[in-house]
Amino acid sequence: MRSILFAVTLATAPIAALAETPCGGAFSSFVNDLKAEAVADGISSETADRFFAGVRQDPAVLRADRKQGVFQIPFVDFSRRLISNDRIARGRANGRAYDAIFDRIEATYGVSRGVLLAFWAFETDYGSFQGDFNTADALVTLSHDCRRPELFRPQVFAALELFAKGEFDPRRTTGAWAGEIGMVQMLPRDILENGVDGDGDGKVSLKTSAPDALMSGGKMLKSLGWRAGEPWIAEVDVPADFDWSLTGLETTKPTSEWRALGVSPRNGPLAGGLEASLLIPQGRKGPAFIAYPNFRVYFDWNQSFTYVMTAAYFATRLEGAKVYDAGNPDTGLDGDQMKALQTKLQAAGYDVGDIDGILGARSRAAVRAEQARLGMAVDGWPTPELLGKL
Repeated sequence: MRSILFAVTLATAPIAALAETPCGGAFSSFVNDLKAEAVADGISSETADRFFAGVRQDPAVLRADRKQGVFQIPFVDFSRRLISNDRIARGRANGRAYDAIFDRIEATYGVSRGVLLAFWAFETDYGSFQGDFNTADALVTLSHDCRRPELFRPQVFAALELFAKGEFDPRRTTGAWAGEIGMVQMLPRDILENGVDGDGDGKVSLKTSAPDALMSGGKMLKSLGWRAGEPWIAEVDVPADFDWSLTGLETTKPTSEWRALGVSPRNGPLAGGLEASLLIPQGRKGPAFIAYPNFRVYFDWNQSFTYVMTAAYFATRLEGAKVYDAGNPDTGLDGDQMKALQTKLQAAGYDVGDIDGILGARSRAAVRAEQARLGMAVDGWPTPELLGKL
């Protein structure tokens, strides 16, 4: 799952970065340039030759990269698709099976077990399917492709470093189409920086060792800023007459202020002493969540708002939270309608990124601005009514 959603990570990358990263041209010449750069950076020519020998351009990787339909699914539908009773049961069973490992992760990195269990479930269905794309081919193919070379080119050299250490086989290592490897889908650079030998066998084996994968994931989350012992998200009830313009990640308030505004938790008390945001992924009539600082770390793992909301919520379910109240959200827009809305917003001067039918952060911000201008409830949820008024 991460590889599908990973494709949007550099959506907000500076244009200069795109222009400065070599890409395109004859594939063989591109590979030769990669080898020359590796040697210039201190890799032996023999090692570089062995790593790149047989590397090929993979059209299936490019086809997978162009598929974006999953991003158009709203939170309620997306979360129901990914979270099943079976996945919850297997997640809790894995929590018991690896109880000692999760205790170590919580003690060492401060990451709660539900968080890693949710990633493990969504990324590879608890390790059962880790992807069958050749990783070296995928990374070089996406580096050669000029859509986001600045994202993938550094990962090629990270994989080469792993190869030089005897920890990567360029012809046999497989994973997701975007180059992630192992049970929690980590990129080569992540593995270099955060790989942990969790089972004590002297190796970091993210594909075959759950302790290694989980400990590595915990270390990575800590390196991204995870705050030990703090929550990440919790479902809340919000008064019907609430000022919806206060919702969204752009606004943070102490939990005491949210309580004073009538926001009340559905699963235990609001955490005291923390800043938080109020999130309504499908508008004021849908589910509502309070998001704490740790929630923002999720976006360093993945840039999709819907995925992040679902993974964070699933983590709370695995730790005993109730099923969220889906409410009765207003009808949203299908993919074509969303593209039409983005086209209108772009024509009005908003930066919505690509016209892709995806309600990303920039599209959501533009929707909120237009809702305010039109005197509508400012909840960031685009509806046919809004489309019609534009």
